[in-house]
Amino acid sequence: MLKLLTSAQMHQADAQTIQTEPITSVDLMERACKAFTSFFCNHFPDKNSRIAVYCGTGNNGGDGLAIARLLKADQYRQVDVKVARFSDRSTPDFDTNFNRVKEASVPFIELKPNDFPQENAEILIDALLGSGLNKPLNGAYADLVNHLNQLKKQVIAVDVPTGFFTEGVVDPKAVVLKAELVITFQLPKINFLLPESAAFMDDFVVLDIGLDKDFLTNIESDYLLVEEKDVVKTVSPRKKFQHKGTFGHALLIAGQAKTMGAALLCSSAAVYAGAGLTTACIPAPGLMALNAYLPEIMALLREEKQLPEIEWATFTVIAAGPGLGKDAVELLEALLSNFKKPVVLDADALNMLSENPNWWKLIPENSIITPHMKEFDRLFGEHHSWWQRLKTAKQQAVEKKIVVVLKNQYTIIATPDGQLYFNPTGNPAMGTGGMGDVLTGIITGLLAQGYQPKDAAFIGVFLHGKAGDELTFSKNLSVVLPEQVSKQIPLTLGKLMAQKNG
Repeated sequence: MLKLLTSAQMHQADAQTIQTEPITSVDLMERACKAFTSFFCNHFPDKNSRIAVYCGTGNNGGDGLAIARLLKADQYRQVDVKVARFSDRSTPDFDTNFNRVKEASVPFIELKPNDFPQENAEILIDALLGSGLNKPLNGAYADLVNHLNQLKKQVIAVDVPTGFFTEGVVDPKAVVLKAELVITFQLPKINFLLPESAAFMDDFVVLDIGLDKDFLTNIESDYLLVEEKDVVKTVSPRKKFQHKGTFGHALLIAGQAKTMGAALLCSSAAVYAGAGLTTACIPAPGLMALNAYLPEIMALLREEKQLPEIEWATFTVIAAGPGLGKDAVELLEALLSNFKKPVVLDADALNMLSENPNWWKLIPENSIITPHMKEFDRLFGEHHSWWQRLKTAKQQAVEKKIVVVLKNQYTIIATPDGQLYFNPTGNPAMGTGGMGDVLTGIITGLLAQGYQPKDAAFIGVFLHGKAGDELTFSKNLSVVLPEQVSKQIPLTLGKLMAQKNG
């Protein structure tokens, strides 16, 4: 897992690198700026582009000055610097790079408050203010950012868009210089992974600048980014003499007369994820659809709102909720009263839970809930920011000893030990109804095979998104359907297992 750090911790990482490498701070800045410039040159190769580098007088501004000098050395012919000289303060590394810019004869002007000249550049490089900002922009910086936003230029930010908080609550009305691309250093900023960032940046890339690896490995952080190697390490390839009984029996309580699709998608995903046996508990009218859709799924027929007689010990794991309807209260209460192993609750099961909070005491430890944002807020109260949801997910996972899978572009997995895992896979082409049903089925199929709940959650979320990415990008699909993702799962999982074997 890649540990995600706060801005204060990143400054500690810089300081540790300077001390232990050893390297001067200005030389570490130069290394970062060379990485930025190399990426920029590869992706914006037109050396006749007019580029304006806007610099503050702190270290982010020092980055911008170094980048301008390096771009000129790379034969970019129309680069100039605008320095926002809004106070008498500057950092030593800014001063060093300001002198180097002058020695390299890079054109520059110094901006004064409320005196912003016409801008003819096509590309603006934002190096005004970096990470560590702890209050909203105001005064001259806010005026400058508003002015630049009105120009609607192509903006590339150095490390962080000016005015953007890298952690904590992000005000959707904040004054931030909107970036088409953020080129950030060493690690993603935590708030880059939350939906509020979309208003202020279109995309980001992360460049390794060689900060101290031991420090980054050993520092404490509750925020983690799942990497493919973590999944490869955790998946279990199948061995000789294992059989359907080895891989568990999953029961999925889902669907009603009008929403059988949810039950079919969920149960088929459990099959494709590898459950040895899969049974769908569905209304009797859905049997023909189930048999036609995937004959490998067994059926346990029920009245619309009432469970049939169930031998609970038969099942390794039970999931409930997709397409179930909000009035199946007796059905869900019977499940929670009788089954004492971890369960997976999604969709309507969560909606019923929000209306019956006394059920929390019935939910077995290490159960998994998979809410989207609205379901999460119904369960735990209204939230006004995703940062607040992060804090609540962590608190509830610890207090209730459950795994919370909060669905998002970067789905967040909160675990009973207080960790928050961000998943990097998946893309907007997967934004179709039924995709969450497939995720529930995948996680349930993994639990059936004996994966620990935390592992089933992060593997399942990664696998779900990875399968969608493979379909989207290898086949150039603009829309990916849930059924396609289900069928892709064995191939995607097989590739991950091959890496482990290989």
